[in-house]
Amino acid sequence: MSDSPLSFGVDIPFVNLLGFELLLFAAGRSEVCLPAKPEHLNSFAVTHGGVLMTLLDVTMASAARSVCPEMGVVTIEMKTSFMRPAIQSDHGPLLAKGELMHRTATMAFTQASVFDGRGHLCAHATGTFKYLKRLATGGRSVHAVQIATD
Repeated sequence: MSDSPLSFGVDIPFVNLLGFELLLFAAGRSEVCLPAKPEHLNSFAVTHGGVLMTLLDVTMASAARSVCPEMGVVTIEMKTSFMRPAIQSDHGPLLAKGELMHRTATMAFTQASVFDGRGHLCAHATGTFKYLKRLATGGRSVHAVQIATD
């Protein structure tokens, strides 16, 4: 692992909050590291499944974007399997490895796996993503919805 992680290329506040580090972003492959914190744990003192699903989602999205970094992607569907508890240990942080398996002009079909510090497989996911052009403003405009009250 390098001392200075790569940039995801866009500001993703939730990813920043979780502390993910992008280690590989090239040729349909990605690697994302999670230096676990106590806040990432569930009541069984292992990494929360929602954190692992987010790690898998971000890793797959990064693999999809790595072949077309000027585009954004959104998750269309995702299936996750949990094989063993994901515990960060003295052997190192959790590491997710992602791969773009197939792509069309508008869709990316991906997979990713999370490994613990000993290299044991903890979780695996497949996901489908839709490529979207990024707007000059950095995202879609959001219109406030006003609810009429009597």
